[in-house]
Amino acid sequence: MQHTVVERELELNLVLSPERTLPVPARLVYRTDDPYAVHVTFHVGTSHPVHWTFARELLVEGVFRPCGHGDVRVWPTKVERRNVVLMALSSPDGDALLEASAVAVSAWLERTLRVVPPGSEAGRLGLDEGLAELLAPLPADELYLRDPWPSDESPSDGG
Repeated sequence: MQHTVVERELELNLVLSPERTLPVPARLVYRTDDPYAVHVTFHVGTSHPVHWTFARELLVEGVFRPCGHGDVRVWPTKVERRNVVLMALSSPDGDALLEASAVAVSAWLERTLRVVPPGSEAGRLGLDEGLAELLAPLPADELYLRDPWPSDESPSDGG
C-alpha cells in the first residue's frame, strides 16, 4: 500500500501571557500509515525539537469548537480579529499554550482529509493483511506443532 505524507511548516506563537507571545517554528505531519494521528514538531531553540502526537479528529474538531481534555485541548478563538486555533499541551515536562492560524491549520487538515477521508482510516492500517501474514503457517510450524515427547501414559499391565 502506498504511503503518503502531508506536511506543513508554519510559525506558531507560544503564549507566555495575554500580552506576550514567542514565535515557534513548527511542522505539522500527517502520514497515511498512521491515519488516526497528527504529528507536530516544535523547534523551541534547543538542539532537540519537541514532538507531540495526538488524534487528527481532535484537531479537526478543535478548529470549530473546544474539545479534548487532559494532555491536549484545542479550541478556536479570535486574537486581534484573526481566527486562531489554540492548543494547550500538558506533559510532565511542563505546559504550553500555542496559537496557530486557523486558516493555515484548516488548509493543512483539508489536505489530510482528502488523502484519508474520515471513517476510512481503519482501511489504511492494513490490519487484515498483517494478521493474515502473522497467522499464516510456515513450513517449520509443522515440526513445532508436532509433540516432541511421547505420551507418559504407558499401557497398564494390571499390576
